[in-house]
Order: sequence, then structure tokens, then C-alpha cells
Amino acid sequence: MGALRFTGPLLPSGEPADLCVVDGRVTYERQAGAAVTASGWIVPGLVDAHCHIGLDDHGAVDDAESERQAILDRDGGALLIRDAGSAADTAWIHDRADLPRLIRAGRHIARTRRYIRNYAHEVEPDELPAYVAQEAARGDGWVKLVGDWISRDAGDLAPSFPDEAFAAAIAAAHEHGARVTAHCFGEAELPGLLTAGIDCIEHGTGLSEELIDLMADRQVALVPTVMQIAKFPEYAAAGAEKFPEYAAHMADLYARQPATIMAAYEAGVPLYAGSDGGGISRHGNLAGEVMAMADLGMPADYALGAASWRAREWLGWNATLAEGAPADFVVFESDPRADLSVLRQPARIVLRGNVVA
Repeated sequence: MGALRFTGPLLPSGEPADLCVVDGRVTYERQAGAAVTASGWIVPGLVDAHCHIGLDDHGAVDDAESERQAILDRDGGALLIRDAGSAADTAWIHDRADLPRLIRAGRHIARTRRYIRNYAHEVEPDELPAYVAQEAARGDGWVKLVGDWISRDAGDLAPSFPDEAFAAAIAAAHEHGARVTAHCFGEAELPGLLTAGIDCIEHGTGLSEELIDLMADRQVALVPTVMQIAKFPEYAAAGAEKFPEYAAHMADLYARQPATIMAAYEAGVPLYAGSDGGGISRHGNLAGEVMAMADLGMPADYALGAASWRAREWLGWNATLAEGAPADFVVFESDPRADLSVLRQPARIVLRGNVVA
């Protein structure tokens, strides 16, 4: 296949570029006979930092459905996906050049009968480190814990495990070379997780000012899943009759959410965009999450970086399209920083050096 050529402003710098793709890599050396494939604003491949390929409402799906989900995400511009827990074994996606690059966290690890049915390994505290070690070996450098869920005994959100179990689990993951993230809606589990050295928090609606300062100091990442949090009123209404304390708690977390996320942003906590695609959330809507983050008050450039160059660097991939970088990028007809809705209409999507959409 001959060289592909792309021209236009290159983000994050915005400087004009004349970029070619040869053997799946970026080069700025002129390639004889290479006609312009597309012109526009060139953005390093988008990143969905919280996505669940291989899941639906009932648990694991087959490979055909996992492929469909991955294509939806890819065609929405997400070329690098951190799969934040899946009951399906999706390692085969690594062998498909036409599907997004995938960083798997293995299967969720939750407390017995304290999470969505068929989603997680459901274990007791003494079993937690062994399951973490297992999923660290199974995944691609991440492990996903369920930090809290509704306790029927308490009638409200409650930590899934005691602090000492969380600490042992995080230590086990780090010993096996994996980073740890945790689903956290509420407040009670957060001090123990952060003190134990967790690497990332998902959702984070229960964060306090003190804990935000700790996250900023340690550069613990936050993936706020703003679109997912928008469903809190729905969750509260569904549980109001049987669990009124839980319903009131979820409503309060939802009301506080904009201020909490913006406080984290202003304190310097690194934030990344995650659509929470999978289960009850649809795939292919990373653009919606970027726009939702900006709607809270973040600059458009920051929100876009949270789903592109900054997120790529955080996950260990090329933050910029420098000479020799993997040719994973998206071309837009106009500057997405000026109008983030442009993200919904990519002009070209290039993955591993091939135009895939």
C-alpha cells in the first residue's frame, strides 16, 4: 500500500502539518507520489478511559456482539480504550488490526451479592488479594475493584470491603505490575483506597475537599463519567420505595457532582474522559462525555485533551503524533476546540495506519 498524506493543523499544538503514513507510522518526510488523503484538524487518536466491551445488561456477551461494540467505539473516534472491567474474555481483540487498541482490566472484583449480577467475581475479604493477582495476570496492566454498592442490610451505599482488605488488594496488584482503579459512588471507601495508594477513581461523586487535595498531591487520576452520573436521579427513583436512605443519598451525590468534579479539576487532579459504554450505556458516545465535561466548566482544550493527548500519555501511548509514532489519529473538518460537537462527525479515522472510517 502506498503512503497516505494528511494536511492541516495538528493538535495539541495547532501548528500546520503535512503528515504522511508509511507502514503504520507517522513520518514528516516527503513521500513521492502521495496524494492528499484528507485535510483538516488532526487529533491524536481519541481515548475512552472507562468503557466495557463485552458486557450488556445481563453480563458477558459473545464475540460478535463484542466486535459490534468495539466498532461503534472506533467509529466514534475512540482508538484506544481502557476497558474498565468485563466478564467476557476480549483478549482476541488485540489480534484485530481494524479494532481499537484495548487495555483490559480483567473482570470486576466485588463483594459477594453486592454488585450487578453476572458482572463480577464476587468474593469475601480474605479472597480479595488472590483474585486481584489473578486479574492482574489476565488483564493488560489494570485491575478493577468495586469500591461500594448498595447494602441491603444498611439500606444505602456501603464499602464493599474493609480498608485493610482494600490495602492488601492494592499491594497485590502493584506487586504484579498492575495499576488499580475502583468504582466509587459514595464517600466511606475513599479514604482507605487513597491512603492505600490506589491509582485511579471512577465516578468519584463522594470526594471531599480534603481527599481531592490528597488526589492532587499524589496525582491519582479521576475518570468522572459525567454522563453516567446524570442517571443518578433515575437510580434514586428506582430505589426510593424500598431503600429511601439510598435514594436520598444518590440524589444528594448527584446535586453535588458538578461542584465536586470542578473542585478536582481546579485542584489539579488529572481528569480523563470515560463514556462508561457497556451495560446500560451505549457505545460510541465518547464525544458526549467530552462535551459533558466541558459543560461543567472545563475549558474545551482540557476536555478534549482528557480524551486524547493527555489520556494517551497517562495510559502509556504516544501523546503526540511525532516522527515514527503509531499512526492512530482522527481528522475533523474544523477545530474541535472551538466547537466540541465536531467530535460527533469525524472526517477520517486512521488506525494502525489504515483509514478505517
